[in-house]
This record gives sequence, C-alpha cells and structure tokens, in this order.
Amino acid sequence: MPRRFLQRYMPHPDTLRRQRSLRFMGHLIGNPALWVLSRRSVANAFSVGLFSAMLPIPFQMVVAAFGAWLARCNLPLSVGLVWITNPLTMPIIFYGNYRLGAWLMDTPAREAPERLSTRWIAEQMADILPALAVGSVVTAVLLAILGNVVIRLLWRWQVSRSWKQRARRRRRRRGRETP
Repeated sequence: MPRRFLQRYMPHPDTLRRQRSLRFMGHLIGNPALWVLSRRSVANAFSVGLFSAMLPIPFQMVVAAFGAWLARCNLPLSVGLVWITNPLTMPIIFYGNYRLGAWLMDTPAREAPERLSTRWIAEQMADILPALAVGSVVTAVLLAILGNVVIRLLWRWQVSRSWKQRARRRRRRRGRETP
C-alpha cells in the first residue's frame, strides 16, 4: 500500500516539534490533519509541493508549508517536494521555465553567455523576469495538475492491485481448506 511506503520515509511530528528551530511552528506541525496519508491528502500535497518548487522565489518551503495548511494536505510531502529545485537542478529548471515564458510571450529568448556570472544575471534581470515569471507559473500549474492526477491514479491502481492479491490469497486458502 502507498501509505506504508510513505510512512517509512516521513519524519514523526513529535521529532520535528522538539527541534528548537521549528518550535515557533509547533501549532502547525502538531496539527494531525496535516500528517494524514490518504489519497486526497497525498495528491494535493504533490500539487502544492510541485507548484511551490517551480516558483523562482526564496523561501519556497515556507510557501509550500502555508499551501499545505490552506489545502489541508500532507505537510511533510509538500515541503519535501520543494527540493526538486535544489542548487543542482535549479538553473536547468528555471532556464527551461524562462524559455517557455519567452516562447509564450513571443519574445526572443536570450542566450546564456559562455561564462555565466551573477553580474550578467543582474544586468539582464529586467528583461528576463517577465518571461521567467510567466513560464514558471505555467509550469507550476501544469505540474501541479499532472502530479495530482498521476498520484490519484497510482494510488487507485495500487489499492486495486492489493485487493486482487488479497482475493487470490483467500481463494488459495479456501482451495486448501476444502478436501
């Protein structure tokens, strides 16, 4: 069952509440509704987490936590999925978002220089930002919808598969019990 798989890797709420750096969020972390592992809460957590991950903003984890609270979905999954855009993947993902935004806005995309520097990015930010924002929001919405649908389908498939396996085991047991 997907629930058992996810529970193996999720931290316990008490462990997080005891951490000094997270004490100010104790009321949020302690809310049992944000730790439920159901098909709806996990699918919505994927939506919130993927949406937050695609936004080119600082404090994506805070946005994901707030989104999980608003959507009443699984908090650890929402916050954990933000790490899809980690320091290694962020340039690639946001460059792709920028290219998508430039294509949607029908503006020519700027090519990256041979030596990428923060100075070049700062100089080009005014030109890059609108296309990056549009591309990021479009990507965020599409991934949120896709993630939600895929998780719901995978969950349903897994439950259906486990029901069939249980039915097979019961039939085998009945066949052995009757002489």
